[in-house]
Amino acid sequence: MIPEESFAASVIENRVQSVGLALEELLVTAQKQDCLTVGLYESAKLLNTDPDSVVLCVLAADGEDDVALQIHFTLLQSFCCDSGITILRVLGVQRLQQVLGAVDANRNQEEHGDLHCMLVTNPQADHCRLQEVGTYCQESRRLNQWVPELVLQER
Repeated sequence: MIPEESFAASVIENRVQSVGLALEELLVTAQKQDCLTVGLYESAKLLNTDPDSVVLCVLAADGEDDVALQIHFTLLQSFCCDSGITILRVLGVQRLQQVLGAVDANRNQEEHGDLHCMLVTNPQADHCRLQEVGTYCQESRRLNQWVPELVLQER
């Protein structure tokens, strides 16, 4: 690799790691403030009743070939795009379980719900981490990535 290419790759990798950490912090904060809706069904209900309260839609999967899940994702993505809601596709469901499970260790796995879809509904949307995640999504869309993707790193 040419040094310039190596530097550019390093900058991109650092940016992705920074946004991943920002997303994790944002989700934990939203969960603590009871501003996180978790699960496909619960998210669809909220989007149907109060889409204006949603500031971020996170769709998480790990390369699963579940056709029904992909159809749900397509419908949610379309609705969010039509409603002006920022969407982020995340690879790393296990990492999300670790991050969100650490907030409330008293819940069992079933109570954490389906982490394939999460909506952040924080009315105090000025959270600095939300801005960082939103900027990453805007930049990705400018690079013709219709639904921005992020890989969460295991720790």
